[in-house]
Amino acid sequence: MQVILLERVARLGQMGDVVTVKDGFARNFLLPQKKALWASDANIKQFETDKAQLEARNLDTKTEAEALAGKLDGQQFTVIRSASDGGSLYGSVTTRDAADAATDAGFSLDRKQVALLLPIKELGLHEVSVMLHPEVEATIELNVARSQEEAELQARGVSISDRAAEEDAQAEVEISELFEDIGAAELDELAKLDDEDPTEVAISADKTDDDASEAAGEAPVEDDKED
Repeated sequence: MQVILLERVARLGQMGDVVTVKDGFARNFLLPQKKALWASDANIKQFETDKAQLEARNLDTKTEAEALAGKLDGQQFTVIRSASDGGSLYGSVTTRDAADAATDAGFSLDRKQVALLLPIKELGLHEVSVMLHPEVEATIELNVARSQEEAELQARGVSISDRAAEEDAQAEVEISELFEDIGAAELDELAKLDDEDPTEVAISADKTDDDASEAAGEAPVEDDKED
């Protein structure tokens, strides 16, 4: 289908250009959002009549968008989500979440203006493009965290995912050291036994047997003596 563009459309053309697009793209996007008209002779003639007015309107909206971009560009917005210790979200952050976060912070933003190719599924700081006008773009940052405290840490450059991995690694080291300490203690005990005099060990064993016999009410066995 051939259409005439009523505004600049990325990768298609500028206002007034007549371009060929797929029927579905025209019917589902360009025409409903008034970004283009079907390029009939009547519509092309009407565009030429309204061109000056459309250009003036485009300039006004572009100026407004540039003013908003100056305030919005570089802003960071916090999105709180549940996530695993490894940083994977139980769900995802979408264009609507980004728009809502910016709107809550005082910026009027529609989810259709947020250019997010794939949903965000990890904790951390994520740069997101916002199309305020066909010719005006801003970049915001989404601080996706499990709590406000974690968001503040991430804002200072601390990676929650890396921090969790470091804590796990430290725990493994501590467990390993504990087992090493236990093993070293057992070796020390064995070494002490090896260092003892065998005669003393035998006497100690005999004394232990005599003590056990006395406790059972038996008389200790004496060695036979020659008359």
